[in-house]
Order: sequence, then C-alpha cells, then structure tokens
Amino acid sequence: MERVKDAHIIRIIEQIGQHYQTNIANRYVRPLLLQLQIDKNTWDQVEILTEKMELYRYQGFHVDDLYRQIIACARLIESCRSGIVPTIRSRLGNAPPGPDKILREMAANNFSSNLQVLADLVNELYVNLIEIDNSTAKKSKPVHTQMPDLHNVGRMLVGR
Repeated sequence: MERVKDAHIIRIIEQIGQHYQTNIANRYVRPLLLQLQIDKNTWDQVEILTEKMELYRYQGFHVDDLYRQIIACARLIESCRSGIVPTIRSRLGNAPPGPDKILREMAANNFSSNLQVLADLVNELYVNLIEIDNSTAKKSKPVHTQMPDLHNVGRMLVGR
C-alpha cells in the first residue's frame, strides 16, 4: 500500500488536529462529546487523525487509513450536529458565574460554526485525498472506489 507524504495533505491534517483540540474537544465541550453514541473504533480513528499526527508525518499515511479516519470524523460531525448543537447553549451557557462563565458561553455560542470549520477541513482533506488516490492508482482501482462507507461522507459533512 502506497503512503501519502503530500505536504498539502499534511498541512490539512495539522489544521484538523489543531482546530479539533482547540474548538471541538476543548475542556468545555469534551464532556458533551463523550455522551454521544459513538463506537470505540470511531473514537480511535478520530483520535489518530487529530492527535497522532507526529507518528505519520515522516513515514506517510496509508490512503485506506486516512479514508477510515475521514469516515470517523464525518460520523462524529453528524453526531454532534444532531446530539450537541441543538442543546449546547442550554447545556453549557447556564454555568454559574465565575471566571469560566465567559469562556463556556463562547464555546457554546461558537460550537456550531467551529463544527462547520471542522467539516470543511475534513472535506478538503477528502477531496485532495481522492485526487491523489486517482492519480496514483496505476492499473488498479483507486482505494476510494473500494470503500462503500465513503459514499455517505459528503452528505455527512455538509449536513444533509
């Protein structure tokens, strides 16, 4: 299996990780994320993409692994849209007065737009990976055509 070492792909993955850690899985929202009905494998794949970048930076990424991580992120985004976005203001915004109240309210007020930024970054990774996959597939089929779970990724990322 060929490894992807494309600098643009690596930059997108870095952006996904930074954005996820800062704006999605921050200390205010993380407890809500952990309440989502998401299987362990999906969480593991999200963690690999968003937190374990250094393990793959120099050796490259397997295309099929990246697709699995994209699918996991799309599932997480879809779950957040239905399970967190509608109630986040009431769940986070009603914090007792204190130094964290403003930060908690900011996390609640910006979560939906931060989730959209994450979806856009994951979609950018997906589109660029398909281009690389198509161009490097010699006589065999591109990997993305052999993974049925990828058929719904676009719909999950745009929220339709």
